[in-house]
Amino acid sequence: MKTDHQIVLDGENLSLENLVVAARNPDFRVSLSDEAKGRIGQSRAWVEQVQKSGEPVVYGINTGFGSKANVSIEKNQLRELQRNLIMSHSAGTGNPFSIETIRAAMIMRANTFAKGFSGIRLEVVETLLNMINQGVTPWVPEQGSVGASGDLAPLSHIALVLSRGVDRDYEEHSGKAYFYDRKSREWQLHSGLKAMELAKIPRVILEAKEGLALNNGTQISAALLATALYDAYQLVKNADIAMAMTLEALEGISAAFRPEIHELRPHPGQVKTAGNIRKLTAGSKFLDRQPQKVQDSYSLRCHPQVMAGVRDALDYISKILSIEMNSTNDNPIIFPESEDINKAISGGNFHAQPIAFASDLLAMVLCELGSISERRIFKMSDKNLNYGLPSFLIENSGLESGLMLAQYTAAALVSENKSLAHPASIDSIPTCENQEDHVSMAPIAARKARMILENVKKIVAIEYLFAAQALELRFKKIDSSGKDLLKSGLAGKGTAIAYKKIREVIPFINIDRPVYPHLETAKDLIENNIILAEVEKAIGKLD
Repeated sequence: MKTDHQIVLDGENLSLENLVVAARNPDFRVSLSDEAKGRIGQSRAWVEQVQKSGEPVVYGINTGFGSKANVSIEKNQLRELQRNLIMSHSAGTGNPFSIETIRAAMIMRANTFAKGFSGIRLEVVETLLNMINQGVTPWVPEQGSVGASGDLAPLSHIALVLSRGVDRDYEEHSGKAYFYDRKSREWQLHSGLKAMELAKIPRVILEAKEGLALNNGTQISAALLATALYDAYQLVKNADIAMAMTLEALEGISAAFRPEIHELRPHPGQVKTAGNIRKLTAGSKFLDRQPQKVQDSYSLRCHPQVMAGVRDALDYISKILSIEMNSTNDNPIIFPESEDINKAISGGNFHAQPIAFASDLLAMVLCELGSISERRIFKMSDKNLNYGLPSFLIENSGLESGLMLAQYTAAALVSENKSLAHPASIDSIPTCENQEDHVSMAPIAARKARMILENVKKIVAIEYLFAAQALELRFKKIDSSGKDLLKSGLAGKGTAIAYKKIREVIPFINIDRPVYPHLETAKDLIENNIILAEVEKAIGKLD
C-alpha cells in the first residue's frame, strides 16, 4: 500500500507504480509492516539455532557455495564465510546502473525479505531500508550477471556497502556508493564506508545465511524490466498521440478507427488504441478531406492492429513482474513452521528465466513500435507520399534540406534496435564448475530492452517533430490567410493540445538550422510527461 511519500512493504502487494515512483523519488520512505517483521524473526530464529548447534548441515549456512556445497564450514568461520561471499562475488564490470535501478532493486529485495522465508535478521533488512530512506545508493557495475543464482555480482555490490568486515573494516573493501545531499539535491559518489557515515547508518557484520540472502535473487533484472515497462506504458500513449497528429497531417481516413471494425477482432490493445485515436482526433477537420482515397497505407490504417500486439504484451509482462516483485526468489528457503529437522529447502527460485523471456518480449514489441513510427516519418518526408506537402517538410526544398536527416536518424535507430532485439534468453553458458549449468541471461535481456526503449523514445520524438511541422504546412495549404492553427479549430481536441505543447518549445522550421536540439527537446517532452499530461487533462485519460 502507498500513503503520501511512503510505502509499507508486506511481501504481497508491491505494485509497479509504487516501486518506480519510490525508486525515482529520494524523498519516499519505505518501511516494513509489523506482520512482515514477525515473519522475518521466525525464520531467523531457526537459522540461529543451526548457527549455534552446527546441525543440521544446511546449504549456505554451514557449507560452501555453488559447487562447494559439500564443503562443511566450522561454526567459528560462519561470519567470515558470509563476508567472503560478498567480497568475492563483487566482481562486476562496466558502467554503473542508474540510481533508480539500484533503488528499485533494493526495494524489491526488502519486499522479498518481508515474506519471511530468507532467514535474515530484521537488523539487516532495516539497514537496507535505512539506505533507501537516508539516501545511500550503492554504485553497481552493469555487467557480470548471468541471471541464474540470482544477480549475484550486482547484488553483492549492494551488500558490500551494507556490510563490514568481521575483525576490521577496510574502506577499500566497502565498495562505492552515492549519497544524496538533501541541501543540494544532488547525488555524490563516495566510498561505501564514507556514504554510510554521511548517512549515519552503521554497517552490519553478516551472520550465517545473510550474505547469501542478500545476493541470491532476481532483483537487478526485475528492476531493469520494471522501470522500462513503466516508461513503455507512457511511451505507447505518446505513440498514439504522435500517430493521431500524423494522421491529420496526411489527411487520413477516420473510418479505419470506427469501433465496429475493432469489435470484430477484439484484442484488448487494438480496441484501446482505436479508441485513443478517435478521442485524440475528435472534431478534426483535417481528416477525410481526400475523397479519392479509398484507404490509407498500413502505417496509418493498421496502427491499432500493430499496437494490439504491443499493448497486450505489456500487460502480460506486467503480470510476470507483479509475481516476481512479490515472490521469494532466493535459496535455500526457510520454512519455520515445518516439522522437519531441516527446515531449509534448496530450490531454484533464483533462476530468472521468466524475467529473461519477458525482457526479450518487451524488446521485440518496442522494436515494432519504433518501426511503424519511422514509416510514418518517412511518409511525411516524401513528397510522393505526403499528399501535397513539400519534400522533407521545408518550403524552399532544394536550397533548404529541412528534416531530411532527421528521418535518417530515425532509420538508424530502427536498424540499431533490430540488432539489439536478438533474444538473450535463448543463450546459456555454464558456470561454477558446471553446477550452474543452465543460466537465463535475464540482466542482459533487460538491459537491451532498456536500450531499445530509449531509442524508441527518440523515434517517437522525431515523429512529434515531423507531425507538428507537417500539420502547420497542411494548415497553410488549407488556409493562407495567416491565421493561427490553434485558433482555426481544424485540429482534433487532443492533437491540438499536443501541437500547442510542441510549439511552445520547438519553432516551425522555415529555414535550415541545426536539428539536434529540437530532437532532444522533443524527447524531453516525452520523458517529462509534458505532452501526455496536458492532452489527458484536456480530453481525459488515454487507455
